Amino acid sequence: MNYNLADIAINQIGTQEHGGNNRGTKIRAYQAATELSPAAWPWCAAFVDWCVKTWLNDPKAVSWLNLKSMTPEQWRPKTAQAFGLIKWSKDRIHTTKRLSDRSVAQKGDIVVFDFSHTGIVVQDLGNRIVTVEGNTNKAGSREGDGVYRKIRAKSLAQCFIRLTPSTLS
Repeated sequence: MNYNLADIAINQIGTQEHGGNNRGTKIRAYQAATELSPAAWPWCAAFVDWCVKTWLNDPKAVSWLNLKSMTPEQWRPKTAQAFGLIKWSKDRIHTTKRLSDRSVAQKGDIVVFDFSHTGIVVQDLGNRIVTVEGNTNKAGSREGDGVYRKIRAKSLAQCFIRLTPSTLS
């Protein structure tokens, strides 16, 4: 079911900053999905947070996740930091799995890169992955101007975070 998370991200490809670096109506909406007030700060993790928040608007996703001890709003990530997603996943051991860069990534996995950047996996190509990332550009910078589809070396991933139905009974 988390593959729908990738479809949400894919639908955002082409979103661009407007009015300056880290600015624009849609960028502010992504940033509003975090615990910080929207402002001119890097928004790659905010993009992932927004995608998860949007995914959780689907009752099928909420049912699939099978949360037992918290609401979807309490469960979802709200971090503005790429590495904060790793901490978030460690606090959600019953509904996430962290996998190494040697694992086979699945559509809908969250990827956290070694260079403090994040995105959502669309496809695993063996030693490369196809992702959708916010706050990047055509060249692949982690300080970019929009939402892009990227192909990156899998070895750049610090980990993949896979969302899973709750293991609590």
